This record gives sequence, structure tokens and C-alpha cells, in this order.
Amino acid sequence: MKNMCSGVLRCGCLAAWLFLSSTVVMAQVAVPTYHNDNYRSGSNSQETVLTVSNVRTQSFGKRATFAVQGFVYAQPLYVPGLTIGGTSHNVLFIATEHDQVYAFDVTSGQQLWHTNLLASLGFRYVISPVSSGDVNCGDMVPEIGISGTPAIDATSGTMYLVAKTKQYDTVTHITSFYQTLHALDIKTGQDKLAPVRITATSPGNGTGSVGGILTFDPLVEGQRSALLVLRGQVVIAWASHCDLGSYHGYVMSFSESNLARTGLYVDTPNGYEGGFWGGGAGPAADSGGSIYAATGNGHFDAGTDFGDSVLRLAWLSAGGSFSLRDYFTPWNQHTLDQNDSDFGSGGALLLPDQPGTPYPHLLIQVGKEGTIDLVNRDNMGHFHAGNDSQIVQTIPYAIGGIWGAPAFWNNTAYFGGSNDHLRAFAFDPHAQQLSTGSTSASPEYFNFPGSTPSVSSNGTNNGIVWIIENDTYGGGNAVLRAYDATNLGTELYNSEQNPNRDRVGLAVKFTVPTIADGSVYVGAENQVVKYGLL
Repeated sequence: MKNMCSGVLRCGCLAAWLFLSSTVVMAQVAVPTYHNDNYRSGSNSQETVLTVSNVRTQSFGKRATFAVQGFVYAQPLYVPGLTIGGTSHNVLFIATEHDQVYAFDVTSGQQLWHTNLLASLGFRYVISPVSSGDVNCGDMVPEIGISGTPAIDATSGTMYLVAKTKQYDTVTHITSFYQTLHALDIKTGQDKLAPVRITATSPGNGTGSVGGILTFDPLVEGQRSALLVLRGQVVIAWASHCDLGSYHGYVMSFSESNLARTGLYVDTPNGYEGGFWGGGAGPAADSGGSIYAATGNGHFDAGTDFGDSVLRLAWLSAGGSFSLRDYFTPWNQHTLDQNDSDFGSGGALLLPDQPGTPYPHLLIQVGKEGTIDLVNRDNMGHFHAGNDSQIVQTIPYAIGGIWGAPAFWNNTAYFGGSNDHLRAFAFDPHAQQLSTGSTSASPEYFNFPGSTPSVSSNGTNNGIVWIIENDTYGGGNAVLRAYDATNLGTELYNSEQNPNRDRVGLAVKFTVPTIADGSVYVGAENQVVKYGLL
């Protein structure tokens, strides 16, 4: 047993034996993108192994730890039944802030490949991640590399990601900063296409413009939002670091086939700020191909600048741009902007399509203010001074502010607000309204930044809400928690019930659990921990 506890797969010896000797769970579902799907539902409804009766400290706990280099802010992704070298593997993909990407077989613990995106360019140039000091912001520490959750196109077997790096010239002593789009083969970790350094210019007279032109700044712009793969395009959004610098909210699309840029949108071209934040949540997309993304504090004029708004964008196949098709801006946008109360601190959640109802296409948006807005995606309502009566429903100050995303399962929306309890709100599909108050709540109270819940279930049965308590980031241990989805007052499990066996590593802000095939994966500092039945 001694040798089994060395190397990349680090674990307690008992946990290692249980992990390596257990029966392989039949593959059921992939998690190829942030929060499971392009609607960003956060729901895996094909989980047949984990139940409300067996997720208990007596039968569920830590199985293994995958050691990596760099903090894991991006959500781990999962693809079952991937054939590599003639063998089928259930594969976990991990991207880190040290610009490293890993693929592990979750059954054996074998590292299948490891890609270092800091490859040197001869002896002259030194490549490294950007440091928090470089951007003068302690929001993400100590380094900034791959922050936005990658997206996998399972059909082509390609993972798309953005790596932030700096290049030091040992001759001229000049440091240059880059953001680079990669398309990695998920079987080998190698670039399938030549990586593309992201650059852009756009007309505008906003902050930082020169001669009526805005120029994308790879140092100032922060790529924290999850990537989106949609109809042959890779969609990427940006904000900044700590609201610093002359930044704007950018959205770009790139062709999957050659990584050529196919679309560009700036949300405040003649104003300021308006970043796409979302606490790691990414743009969402519906079955019709429309893209939804919420912006943070910034200038709003209902003409060209759309700070503190949720936008519906259409990608145009010609012209290299996006078309803004619709938007919703809360009535108190000016106050939100002045108080740094970003409407876009959380990501948009699209509800399942409901044909035959007055509003078959709905979305939920919550920001720092904690107001829940239910918006008709087909007619988003624009801006209405004095109140938000033009949208389907608004519930003012219903929860703590959101820095992440809600989840949706079985006509229930789950919110992990900051300085609040984890809360559930029932959705009535006939009335097309959310309950005005929470229908259940966790006994536990969570500090900043709250949590991003995910749900596992077997259809409408055995619903479990999973969160990572990460309000201890900056030196404390994260806590994995599981609740009965039908009553959040019932906690099923947490990793501190048996800390010697189950304790998670040091917490990372905004992390999201990945649940698939009877296992739960939790990102932390320099590792991802696997939990499952013992």
C-alpha cells in the first residue's frame, strides 16, 4: 500500500485502496462546459449512483486527490468513455492558473497527459503566468493563467481555452502580456490548430480610446467568464481585474475550424467599464442560437452603452460582429453603477423552454443587489424608469448578492447568495412565477462570496444540491456540502464531518463542483479532490 500513495494520485492509503479496487461505474453523462450545459442549468439529471440515502459520512467521502500545479479556479470538466491509446477512459480535465492543463483517468488515477502552456521560446524569452502584482489586483492570487472554464466540443474532441501569459525578453528587458486561444486535442493535450493571440480594435470614443478607436488590452482585460461553444463558434467574454484600467466589456467569437475571429462586440464603446463578470459563469445560449450575458457597472445610455444590463446577442456570420437584438436594464441602473453594485456579478440562467405558455423562454438574472429578475427572453423589456414592471417578475432584495450562478432542477431555482443561507425558490410553470420567498433554506449561513450550487438527480428523484463553501479562501479549507434538494434544511453530508478522512484542500474563490457518474470533483489550491461512495 505504501507505493500507492505516492506520485500524482495523492491520497490516504485506505482511500487509495478503495478508489483503485472499486467497481467501475458505467459512464453516464459528460460535463463539457461550465454548469453542465449552454443553458447553464447546473443540473445533472442522469446521476444513478448518488442518492439522498447514501450520501452520508458513513458511506460517502474522499476517494482521491489529483495534484496539479496552480490554483484551480476553472470548473473541472469530464468526458466518459474517451478512447486514448486503444483504451477507454473516463477522463477529468483540469486547467490551472499556472497555465497547465491535465487529463486524468478517474478510475485508475493515471495521468493521461499534461500540457504546459508556458513553453519557452529559446533562451531569450521567459514565459510565465501574469501575477496579481502585474495587474495591481489581489482578486486572484498569486498568479493569473487559465481563469475562465474551458469548453469542450465532444464531437470534434477539442478543448478551447484562453491562457494569460507574460513574456520577458532577457535582451531588451521588456515584458509583454498576451492572451492566447488554444484548441487542444482532448486525447493528447496537443494543439490541434496554431494558437491565436487575441487582439482587437473597435470604433469608440470611450475610456482608453485613441482617435476614435478602442484597443483590447490583454493585461487589463480579465478573462474570468467561462467559454461557450455554439454552432461552430467559440464565444469568449471579458471584464477586468478589480475594476482597474480603461477597460470595457468585450465579447468575441472565433471559428472552431481555424480560430479566426468571427465576431466582436463592445458593450460600452462610447462610455466606460461594463465588464462581463459573473464570478466565473459564462455567456449562456438557447436552442435558437441566441447568446445571453450580463454586464456589470458601467455607462448606460440605451443606445450604444449597456452597463448593468442583460443582453441578447446574435452572432453574425458575415461582417465580423455581433448584433444586439434585445436587452433588459433594471430601473435603478444609475444607482447600481454609482455604488459598484454590479447587475452582472452573477451569470444568467436560462430556464427550460416551455412551449404553449405565454412566456416559453425565460431567464433568471441576479447581481450584487440580490434582486431576482425573471425576464422574457423573447421580449426582454429594455429600460423602464421608476420600476421593472415591464418584465415577467422582479423580487427585490430576495437573497444575498450573487457572485456566480444559480442552478435549476425540477421547477426549483437554487441560489447561493453572499452573506446569506443557501435558498430554494419554487417556479410555477403555469403561472410562470417564482415564489416570492424561499421555500427552503440551509441552516448554515455563508459569507462572501457565497456559492454556486449544482444539482445531481436521477430524473426527478434523489435530487441533491452540492456547493463548495469557499468563504474561507485565502488560507482556509474549502468545505463540500450536500443538501436534500427538496428541503435545503436537511444537510446530507459535509467534508468536515470526518475531517481526517475527507477534508478538502485550501479554498479558491468562486469554485464550482462537478458531479458525474457517482463522483464529485472539487477544485482547490494545487489540487482537485474526488469524492464518492466508500
